[in-house]
Amino acid sequence: MDDAQEPDGPARPPLDLEQLRTRLLHPGGLWRDLSLTAESASTNTELLEAARAGAPTGTVLVTEHQTRGRGRRDRAFHTPARAALTLSLLLRPQVPPARLGWLPLLTGVAVVRAVQAQTSVASELKWPNDVLAEDGGAWRKLAGILTEAVTTVDGTGIVVGTGLNVSQRRSELPAAEATSLTEAGTQPVDRQELLCAILDEFAGQYRNWNELRGDAVACGLADSYRQRCRTLGMEVRAHLPGGATVSGTATDIDPAGCLVIRTPQGNSTPLSAGDVVHVRPTTMGH
Repeated sequence: MDDAQEPDGPARPPLDLEQLRTRLLHPGGLWRDLSLTAESASTNTELLEAARAGAPTGTVLVTEHQTRGRGRRDRAFHTPARAALTLSLLLRPQVPPARLGWLPLLTGVAVVRAVQAQTSVASELKWPNDVLAEDGGAWRKLAGILTEAVTTVDGTGIVVGTGLNVSQRRSELPAAEATSLTEAGTQPVDRQELLCAILDEFAGQYRNWNELRGDAVACGLADSYRQRCRTLGMEVRAHLPGGATVSGTATDIDPAGCLVIRTPQGNSTPLSAGDVVHVRPTTMGH
């Protein structure tokens, strides 16, 4: 494949599959198989199908151009070719179901750590599924995370999908509240190195968490997430499945990975799912 370049824009070189396999696939490692496609409607959808057909734990699917990606509540989006990192991972965690809520949070920590190691972009986490970056004085969405369960002959699997905006310009982003590494002010990013950094960070975090049966406190994940979670200390409004809303101050992440909101009436409500809007910061630190 030739390098892609938009008029007046940066070159967008392709990922190198053989290099990725050499770097990431090795005996005893988490990653067992890695595929790269030129185009995919949705890497999550494709990997869910592959899981049902017998794909092993540790399968990674990456695409250069996602045309019909799915976010929370089945929101659709697409990315320009080679302008983002779009990938899905197949895992079968050996943890109690009540602790699976930490998996998207773990993924967010891995992405933030990799971005900070590879770029100059300041990034933080919005509970439960977004990575934010500072752009033009505002915190905007840099990456999204979507986890989905799948039943296979080997038991229940989890597919974790991540889409990280890399070189999109403002006109290529799906919404005003979105940003990319380029728009956030970093120098051109080597997607190959960034992808390897994300997968390495994820593997380290995941192994510790899985070996301790999902105990996020014991493996250090809970503290690591709290340190990077911009939601904590914010006045928030959470839109829940079914249409209800909860408003208050985000005070903590509980042992199951739920966001704890203290309402104006003084009640503490744990949320396991919902779209959270940051209304304004409070004086509470985190």
